[in-house]
Amino acid sequence: MSTIRINNMNYSGNSISISGNKVIIDGKDCTPDSKEINISVDGNIDNLEVDYCNKISIKGAVKSARSTSGDIEITGEVSGNVQSVSGDIECGDVLSGDVQTTSGDVNCGNVSGNVKSMSGDIKYKKLSI
Repeated sequence: MSTIRINNMNYSGNSISISGNKVIIDGKDCTPDSKEINISVDGNIDNLEVDYCNKISIKGAVKSARSTSGDIEITGEVSGNVQSVSGDIECGDVLSGDVQTTSGDVNCGNVSGNVKSMSGDIKYKKLSI
């Protein structure tokens, strides 16, 4: 179980979903009162899905992370996909997935799948299998 920090409030959980202005952690509504949302995860997490936030920071491994709007920063390994429609992506190694942003830069370690950005710089190394 990971520690999840949303706007300086700590929560524990394995799965985060932010959709329709609602923050759901392991099935529980944890929506903050603030209009600006910053998410920090300390530890490993399975899945993170966010409609809108300013920034996501994960200090640990993650299976998959997706944001419609907001930057994504992951310091641990990724075992699935990382995707943002509008935001920069910075992560370590992506062991079995793709990295994609429509509008933003990508800076990753080794990536097993594809890396795409329609309007941004891309830096990564192709993972040799």
